[in-house]
Amino acid sequence: MRQNGADNKNTQALLLPGERVEDLQNGFFIIQSPACFAFGTDAVLLAHFVRARAGERVVDFGTGDGIIPILLCAHVPGLCVTGLEVQPELADLAKRSVALNGLEERVSLVYGDIREARKLLGTGFDVVVTNPPYEKADSGRPHASEQVRIAKRELLCTLEDVACSATAVLRNGGRLYMIYPTVRFAELMATLCRHRLEPKRVQLVAPRADRAPALALVEARKGARPGVQFLPQLNIYEADGTYTPPLKRIYGEGK
Repeated sequence: MRQNGADNKNTQALLLPGERVEDLQNGFFIIQSPACFAFGTDAVLLAHFVRARAGERVVDFGTGDGIIPILLCAHVPGLCVTGLEVQPELADLAKRSVALNGLEERVSLVYGDIREARKLLGTGFDVVVTNPPYEKADSGRPHASEQVRIAKRELLCTLEDVACSATAVLRNGGRLYMIYPTVRFAELMATLCRHRLEPKRVQLVAPRADRAPALALVEARKGARPGVQFLPQLNIYEADGTYTPPLKRIYGEGK
């Protein structure tokens, strides 16, 4: 049974120096480390976008600190999720967050490379979820740490790798859910289709209503027929900088 992380006597034992526990405002908690890439709004939006049911086999590629499996468990009672992570420090952080929430029976963590997903995990999954690196390996200025570089840039995992491995582990008709920058949207669509992952639902995400969309939430189905539904654009902020009503609902503030 899940335990309340704030009241768990073993909480301090799970923390390393400098780490803190963040309340996810849904009955669950997550450990955050200043040395590791922290989750952001992207992960929250993606977890909310996913359609998964208890009993389905779900894997999160590049699970990082474990935020998406934890949020999915909060959204879908009885759902079990596997998290795959290549960075040992992040895999350990995710493992401790899972223990903090008493989710060991629902979330399993596998240390390994997305490119080896089929070998590590097998096949027949119903759902793959991923918030992959957005940036090309040689783009922009250097990031502060190697861990952040790996999380943000295609050093160990490219878009092609994600699509190839998703196809490899999904059953026919299985779904891929991901979030990706709109500047690479054409590349994303072409890559998914090349790997028999047919886009079925797309929702563009903009910082504000008067700004161009910056991100795209995408659901694709393995082996499906062509035909995509574009959902209404999701705007994050109002003009005054507060969250829009849809974002408040996603964060549990506008029930």
